[in-house]
Amino acid sequence: MNREELLEIFKEVETEQEYNGYYYSISEAISIVVLGSLCGLKNVSQIHQWAESEKTREFLKEKFAIERIPCYYWLLSLLKIVKPASLNRCLNRWVSSMLPEKRDGLTVAIDGKTIRSTETMKSYEQPLHIVTAQLSELGLTFSSKSVSGKSNEIPTVQELLEELDISGCLVVADALNCQKATAKAIVKGKGDYLLSVKGNHSTLMGDIQDYIQDEQLQNNMEIYQHQEKNRERIETRTAYVTTDVTWLPQKNEWNSLVSIGAIHTQFQTDEKKTSEWHYYISSRPLTARELLHHARMEWAVESIHWLLDVHYGEDYLRVVNPTIQENINHLRKFALNLLKQFKKNTASKRPLSKLMFDCLLDFNVIFRILLQN
Repeated sequence: MNREELLEIFKEVETEQEYNGYYYSISEAISIVVLGSLCGLKNVSQIHQWAESEKTREFLKEKFAIERIPCYYWLLSLLKIVKPASLNRCLNRWVSSMLPEKRDGLTVAIDGKTIRSTETMKSYEQPLHIVTAQLSELGLTFSSKSVSGKSNEIPTVQELLEELDISGCLVVADALNCQKATAKAIVKGKGDYLLSVKGNHSTLMGDIQDYIQDEQLQNNMEIYQHQEKNRERIETRTAYVTTDVTWLPQKNEWNSLVSIGAIHTQFQTDEKKTSEWHYYISSRPLTARELLHHARMEWAVESIHWLLDVHYGEDYLRVVNPTIQENINHLRKFALNLLKQFKKNTASKRPLSKLMFDCLLDFNVIFRILLQN
């Protein structure tokens, strides 16, 4: 990705008010934030201070033809007028251009995250909650959508699914989003679902639990077991799957439901042994091994939330304006996409924190990362 390609990604970004870009280009301002985020800088103030330094100015001018650096408050003003939905669409188009034509093996993990710093800020009527769709196997953020408060996550997830091209993908979601309307939206988008069933559908969970834990019925199920040892802890996961769902009273209530399953996880240490069960419904006739794989892929979206907190301190970022907060969230995820693709393409074993520090110390690393994408 060269200068033209980077700026092209943000070419169609829309603004809340008319802006002719006479003195400062929106695309260039966004690019500065992305480049600063690649360096692991935690907020707009740090990014602006970095961009204003003589060395960075020379780099931006030579490699990206960015002649002028907006002052700090003008940079905030530019981020404030960018429509988050349009910025998200631009980033989504970039990710979509990288996807393989055949997507049958891909998992789209969906989950929401509340930005904790907004819980106590008077400028937010409710805490800012951002739903993220993650392409788990590729390590890429597919798309995001904001909502005021976690209580509104369910309809937001359904809206996000309608906007995405999920054809051929398996969408995994937690128990909160185990909803009939969500399953319908996934199937309508020509994808399949794998939904975790818990107490919010207690009758359905109870029926699946009774069936799968019946020792005689287990003889007709496909079973797959995987064991891992991490230091002093041994973790054993056993997946159970069946496509025998004709008996299930709720079968016709869930669009295209064809299989049910469970994962029994046992944790053993020198001191104690614990276990837990998780139950699932799916519109795809999964094997036990596939159930274990895709169910574990749900962690990918939680991982991106963890990275945002660890590397950027997102839960501590006090930005008064919700639009700026959301736009920064999108651009950080884009920066993480670039870093992850670089690690994948180069088989680099350097952790993201060190790779970000490399970018801060050596601008050539930034350029190599962009050229790899």
